[in-house]
Amino acid sequence: MGSAKIKKGDNVVVLSGRDRGRTGTVTQVMPKDGKVLVEGINVMTRHRKPSQANPQGGIDRIPAPMHMAKVAVADPKDGKPTRVRFEEKDGKKVRVAVKSGETIDG
Repeated sequence: MGSAKIKKGDNVVVLSGRDRGRTGTVTQVMPKDGKVLVEGINVMTRHRKPSQANPQGGIDRIPAPMHMAKVAVADPKDGKPTRVRFEEKDGKKVRVAVKSGETIDG
């Protein structure tokens, strides 16, 4: 597999679902499943019974993975969603935002 279009640390915009329009940073990429984990987006609540490890119990808020197709890389210029293409600059393969032409990674 070549370079991924979405990488850990990218700023992304959610395209569909209840969090549509929100932006966040990718914390984990799961290429085999085609999913990404975005900080503060798609947060699920889990009700926990009291146990020896957690005697208080309570509600845990855990970010759930979402499909890569539901997010797009945010354009470095204006923060709007954009597609990504690869170009070679100074003998190095870099990701470039299609809308603005700006380099996404170094």
